[in-house]
This record gives sequence, structure tokens and C-alpha cells, in this order.
Amino acid sequence: MIRVSTLFSGSSGNCTLMRSENTAILIDAGRNCKAVCEALRRENMDISDISAIFVTHEHKDHISALDVMMRKCPIPIHVTSPSARELCRGRSAAENACVHRGVLFEETVGDLTVRSFALPHDSAAHVGYVVCDIDGDKAGLATDMGFPTVDALENLTGCRQVVLESNHDISMLMHGPYPQFLKDRVRGRGGHLSNEDSARLGARLALSGTETICLAHLSAENNTPDLAMNAFSRIMDEIGRNPIIKIAKRSDITDL
Repeated sequence: MIRVSTLFSGSSGNCTLMRSENTAILIDAGRNCKAVCEALRRENMDISDISAIFVTHEHKDHISALDVMMRKCPIPIHVTSPSARELCRGRSAAENACVHRGVLFEETVGDLTVRSFALPHDSAAHVGYVVCDIDGDKAGLATDMGFPTVDALENLTGCRQVVLESNHDISMLMHGPYPQFLKDRVRGRGGHLSNEDSARLGARLALSGTETICLAHLSAENNTPDLAMNAFSRIMDEIGRNPIIKIAKRSDITDL
């Protein structure tokens, strides 16, 4: 069965570890190389144990550790062609980039198969991932999405575990310190997923059998763990489902 751990999550950096008994991959590598390596050590792993890194998109909080990581231990980096243009601009990580045409691809790494799907975000391109092991166990990740799409639902359906964005509470965002243009960006169709939208998508997944949902990429300014959890608790009570709900820690490991 696939084991999933968010190493850290949020605007300061994002990195998720997914592993089977024989293969380990990272989805994104934000923050910095030291933080990634320290997190892996706490999981009794070394950077050399990682078989591949899959990039969701080119924003800094998802790729900032890659250059130094590649100098320490060259690892294949899988990235869509639109995001690769920014990722490869003057960076040593470009030497290890496996650039996939468009945004939809499937790649087998060891005994894991990784499939991308498109998500709406204000980046050159943005994808979520579904990871499947040889026994058919599936885990999914979808963060940095402006609204819950049919594609996201269809791809995440059947995943036993899902890392799902629950970025902001609408009231906190609208009454908070952000300037109006940034509020508009966050809540726009190329922005981030609110607690309520995330909970509605999570409910659909729970009805289809998802057992664990980890709420990720919470805004430090526009959300709290309690607000995110309460939104999910309300809707799960309404539909009569009781999946395990966890909050991805901003600066520490969260094991699903």
C-alpha cells in the first residue's frame, strides 16, 4: 500500500512524499534543500532514496529546493512542457528535467505509476497527480486550484488517500489584510480552493470510498486549522460519512 506524508505545506513551501515498499517519489520540492533532507531523515530516508520528483507547477513555493537538491543528488524531475520553460530558465535542475509534452502524461517509476491531470491555476500549467502501486492502491494530490473541476473529481475518485487544498476561509479572506487585487486573485478561478469548496469536493470523494483526506496549503493569513476542519466536519455529518481528516502541518511532517 502507498504511504503518503506531507513534509511541509503552504505558501512557504510544499513537498509531499509518496512511497511503496520499494519506490519513493516526491511531489514538488519547495522551501529549501536542507528542509527536504531533514524531513526525509525524520522518515528514515536519504535524498538518494528518492527515485523521481514530480512538479505540479513552476511557482517558487513548489520548486525552490530543486537546484541545490540536484547538485547534491541528481534525480529525474518530471514536469509539463509549459512549466518547464520557467523551471529550466538558468537553473541547473534543467539538466535532470524529463519534460512531458502538454500537461497530461503517465510515467512508471519502480513499482509506482504516476498520472497527471490538469488543474486551474494562474501558472503556465498546473497539474495534480494520481499515484498507483502494483496492487492497485491509489493516492492523489490536488492543490493550488481555483475551483473544483470535473477532471479533479474524476481523477481523484477511487483514491484511498487524497492530499487536497483547503486554502482559505472566505470571510477571513474578504475581511483580512490582503489588498483587493490579491483577494480577487485568491478567490478567482485561477486562484486557490476555499474551505467550503474543498469540503464539497472532499464529500464527493468520501462517498466514492476515499478513506483519508489531508487538508493542505492552508493560508497563514486567511485560514486556521479549526476553520478548515469545521467546514469538513459539517459536510461529512450531512452526508453520513466519517473519513479520516488531517491537517497538513506548515513546517513539519504529516503522515496520512
